[in-house]
Amino acid sequence: MSVSTPTPEATLRRLEMTVLRRLDGLLHGDYHTLFRGLGVDLADLREYQYHDDVRHIDWNVTARLQTPYVKEFYEERELTAWFLLDLSPSEDFGSQQVSKRTQAIELTAILASVLNRHGNRFGAVFYGTGEDTMIPAAAGRRQILQLLHRMRRRRTLPASLAGTRLQDLLETATRVTQRRSLIFLISDFITQPGWERPLAALTQRHDVIAIRLYDPLEMELPDLGLLTIQDSETGEQLLVDTHDRSFRSRFVAEVTAREEALHENLAYAGVDVLELSTEDDIVDALLRFSDLRKNAARLTTGGGAIPGRIA
Repeated sequence: MSVSTPTPEATLRRLEMTVLRRLDGLLHGDYHTLFRGLGVDLADLREYQYHDDVRHIDWNVTARLQTPYVKEFYEERELTAWFLLDLSPSEDFGSQQVSKRTQAIELTAILASVLNRHGNRFGAVFYGTGEDTMIPAAAGRRQILQLLHRMRRRRTLPASLAGTRLQDLLETATRVTQRRSLIFLISDFITQPGWERPLAALTQRHDVIAIRLYDPLEMELPDLGLLTIQDSETGEQLLVDTHDRSFRSRFVAEVTAREEALHENLAYAGVDVLELSTEDDIVDALLRFSDLRKNAARLTTGGGAIPGRIA
């Protein structure tokens, strides 16, 4: 079902008064726990000293020299972030009061506001129609509102038998993002195959966080009798009997196979993954994701991120 969304101004005001204050308090101002490793480059190696962070020990050098060595980093003053936003027809689905697109808008508003509070620039690349496909990177409240306006009023293409091609969004992003950036890929990943390699290529140059949106009704059908369901990507309609237990079992089997393939492809691409349901509290999900990234940092002693999932 299609679910309406509030105005960008109302959305941002509400988030600033509630969600963002809550997030700031829980993160204690340490937004790098959310965006670990971004804007940070290896500067030098030196011998370990008392009170050094053991996560920064370079174990290869330590083993070779038989003396503990730690990595020193320098932080870029400015971080550039990009939102890759899948606004294809399936994003408008929501079984309750919140659609996947609404969840994407609120999540983008939160992340952009956190970035903006620290003076960082952010832009966006859209998928869902051929017009106005990019917002150049900039900072400021006006940039956040422009981004939310574009997401809210986005007119998606009519349903097509071709369906979504997420690789087109990723290939566009590769051309647009010239300098090393933080990239948020926000999508439900209901797409034609072939996006895995472009995503893996993007990950080689940037720190990419994949945020997979879904609705619980997409995972398991309730027993509601005869229903006409429509594929929002292709427009195809089908009459199904959800009272049929064998049909519901086949549906779950198909979903399970799709989920396994999706997570295998995300692991292949080497991205960290946040899975966000239309029923989830966004702040809780972000904090769990922050903990995952911190744990990954400890395991890799300051190295690259370990792909992971937050259910």
